[in-house]
Amino acid sequence: MTAATTRPPTSFLRPVPVPGQQVVQGYSLAAAAPGVALDRLPYCVRVLAENVLRHIGQNGLTSDDLMALLAWKPDQAEPIEVPFHPGRVLMQDYTGIPALVDLATLRNGMQDAGGSPRSVNPQIPVDLVIDHSMVVDVAGRPDALLRNMELEFSRNSERFALAKWAQRTFDNVRVVPPGRGILHQVNIEHIATVVRSEEAAAKVVAFPDTMVGTDSHSTMVNGLGVLGWGVGGIEAEAAMMGLPLVTPLRRVVGVKLTGKLAAGVTATDLVLTLTQRLRAAGVVDAMVEFFGPALASLPVADRATIANMAPEYGSTCALFPIDAATTAYLALTGRSAEQVALVEAYARFQGLWRDAGSVDPAYSDLVALDLSEVQPCVAGPGKPHQKVLLQDVAAQFDAHSMRPSDVKLANGAVVIAAITSCTNTSNPAVMIAAGLLARNAARRGLRSRPWVKTSLTPGSRVVGEYLEAAGLMAPLAELGFHIAGFGCGTCGGNSGPLAPAVEAAIRDQQLHVCSVLSGNRNFEARIHLQVRGNYLMSPPLVVAYAIAGHMGLDLTRDPIGVDSDGQDVHLADIWPSAEEVEQMVVRHVGPAAFAAGYADIFQGDKSWEQLDAPKGELFPWDDGSTYIRRPPYLDLRRATGSETPTGIHGARALLMLGDSITTDHISPAGAIASGSPAAAYLQSRGVTPLDFNSYGSRRSNHEVMVRGTFANTRLRNELVPGHEGGVTRHASQADPLSVYQAAERYAADNVPVVVLAGRDYGAGSSRDWAAKGTRLLGVQAVVAETFERIHRANLANLGVLPLQFVQGQSRTTLGLDGSETFDIDTSPVRPGATVTVRATRASGEVVEFPTRCRLDTASEVEVWRGGGMMPFVLDRLLHQEATA
Repeated sequence: MTAATTRPPTSFLRPVPVPGQQVVQGYSLAAAAPGVALDRLPYCVRVLAENVLRHIGQNGLTSDDLMALLAWKPDQAEPIEVPFHPGRVLMQDYTGIPALVDLATLRNGMQDAGGSPRSVNPQIPVDLVIDHSMVVDVAGRPDALLRNMELEFSRNSERFALAKWAQRTFDNVRVVPPGRGILHQVNIEHIATVVRSEEAAAKVVAFPDTMVGTDSHSTMVNGLGVLGWGVGGIEAEAAMMGLPLVTPLRRVVGVKLTGKLAAGVTATDLVLTLTQRLRAAGVVDAMVEFFGPALASLPVADRATIANMAPEYGSTCALFPIDAATTAYLALTGRSAEQVALVEAYARFQGLWRDAGSVDPAYSDLVALDLSEVQPCVAGPGKPHQKVLLQDVAAQFDAHSMRPSDVKLANGAVVIAAITSCTNTSNPAVMIAAGLLARNAARRGLRSRPWVKTSLTPGSRVVGEYLEAAGLMAPLAELGFHIAGFGCGTCGGNSGPLAPAVEAAIRDQQLHVCSVLSGNRNFEARIHLQVRGNYLMSPPLVVAYAIAGHMGLDLTRDPIGVDSDGQDVHLADIWPSAEEVEQMVVRHVGPAAFAAGYADIFQGDKSWEQLDAPKGELFPWDDGSTYIRRPPYLDLRRATGSETPTGIHGARALLMLGDSITTDHISPAGAIASGSPAAAYLQSRGVTPLDFNSYGSRRSNHEVMVRGTFANTRLRNELVPGHEGGVTRHASQADPLSVYQAAERYAADNVPVVVLAGRDYGAGSSRDWAAKGTRLLGVQAVVAETFERIHRANLANLGVLPLQFVQGQSRTTLGLDGSETFDIDTSPVRPGATVTVRATRASGEVVEFPTRCRLDTASEVEVWRGGGMMPFVLDRLLHQEATA
């Protein structure tokens, strides 16, 4: 291409030779960009380039956008704004149902403005997997699955009814009912196609399967060779409506893997090692790709485990290229032979196939890891990148000299042991290993300690199929690992209550107790409010620690327990061999298990089928509902008046925070505590404490959620030193009060508020409510030392201005204490612009300092000036109708 073109470049369609199939065509990058060394571009850049090529002529895209992307260089100085049109959207219910609520609100907005509500309709496929509402209320007993499903429906029928309404009303929406699995595991095992094809103008056109998901661990699909990542619900809504997600592309980091894992080392040990290594290497905001000779022996299950943890090392994506392992996995999981053939043929056609003869791409930076160096490890007690070698865990506690028979409920005791999360339950090798270890332990007469709450919550029903077929469910159940649900349980914060006697002992003796889980998140107060130390590890290690009952035992040396003959049993005595694990996987994990597990994936059980859902193109809002309320985002835009903000004047600091404030600290999550503002609101609406449910289940009620924003019990606000929790100081009084109460008082006085913070602000899950709650509290700007990618984008899309201190400056170096008033000149706002902040102390002294605007693209600036994504989309739809 030379001159910019704005028409769809059909002249670059070329035949894709698929053996034994009808003629398929694809948009050829080689034809569109002769002379460009495509094989030296990272695979993620090639996928993005095809995406831009195929969408030229839509949303203002021209060939210039393509050529700018193809000109990417490893030493790229400035980000390239890539207008990315994802092929589909994946959602879980905690984030997905609120997104559907927003779409329903947009329909109301269209009708109120005289437009057609029906024009608010997803333009690309949307899959909602209801997986986050399951709570492990009942565990360690045969009826756990049934009882937890009953409780899930009793608490969430109103939310589930909205999902059924959306499936009936919106085009392109599919819903996976409760009890079917976790979205990321369902995605790689069933939904993802790697290559898609559609009929257009009498042609069948193939193209890469790309996606975004309303959950940060959507990167798991990168292990299958599918490019995608987590976004906020607002971004997902824009993608649903056919808008591009403008993605800044600068650094692509290559991770070279060599060698082979040693015996006794699991894929979990590998991913925890990589998480620490990549976090230390500084890959935040970069795209990551894996290459090297080790890929030839690294199966997709291991790749997906690694890709799942991308949010923990901070990268946008963690892509593995398409190769023979990809097609082998597709066949293993029951994809058709025709689909497998299409994937290989198209990948070869487009230069996306990797084999031993492929040229390694050029990368911005390189990280190398020899797999033979990986050792058994865990991560904790509060961050996924806090790797601790298994042999060093006991040194963190004071009980390493205990005999196994002396272990008791004390500091360091394990009170939760959960085989949970798609991170590891999608990997048959580690799940089979857990089952074999449980079998070997049960044969020696070992059992889990009585104070340990044990649970198994697989990411898909396939896991239950092959564990049962292998004869491993019975020994797991003997140790208390009955299936408690097929959903995102303990890892997502839904661990449920501990035994009353255990909770009482922890409270009365002020014990520092621990959880062990095979998940990807272990942030403070996430797993259980009474559990301070949380450790990520492989499923077989979860079983081992349930038996040991205490983190102070050195499992590499100390006995794990005493058998029925009174003999010491060490972990090495019951750890299964790699050969036995592999034999079990080959024998029991195959297409038949996946066919059985996914035969009725979009059909619910009797409770789902009997659920009464509304009808009609407009959702019937119920003013009496405490679960679903029409959100006020469109009203906020109208209330503020101007769509081109010129400044923030006389603002006060609502909070002043330190480093590593995660979205778990910001966003309401877990149980709704008695005495909290959210609890007071619910009780004023006639809800008893027994029926409070969780914040996650009430995400579609903004009144509950805004009251729980910044209410985490471990939050440390520097405005109120010596206090923990969701409290702050109002400028007019010295006594602490809740963050919500302070925000309400400032709003009543028409005083805008800002948040000051340290490094890595907004790390963790892509929780929309971390940004939504911030916006509804009246926060106009967040000034931080650095931001995590997803939360920064979410703030921008909610109309909150993200500003970054310049290098070497911070709230502390500037001497800010949060008592100042702040004035921010927003007239120069543009990507990377310098925005001046004036802080005026009570004495009248002025501290003026520059900040960097972190609206990173022109599109984000446009959305921010429009008052946020929802009003922006509404205005666009109304304009389209007016000009049609």
